[in-house]
Amino acid sequence: MPGQRVEIELPEELWRDLEQVAEVLGIGNLAEAALVGLADWIARRKAELDDRDPAQRYFINEALDELARGRKE
Repeated sequence: MPGQRVEIELPEELWRDLEQVAEVLGIGNLAEAALVGLADWIARRKAELDDRDPAQRYFINEALDELARGRKE
């Protein structure tokens, strides 16, 4: 699946926590575990945005649209 690439450096404590969670969930690949965590975080934040004032939601969506247009230019 083509997509955007993000490279991050994790603090040791967060790395150990990721290893522990991945092991408990049976995810052997830490990059996959990080992707699962990121997807979950994004879903939660999007739900928070949906609960906000509709005018605020539009402003945030508009800002994201502007960022996306800027990347394509």
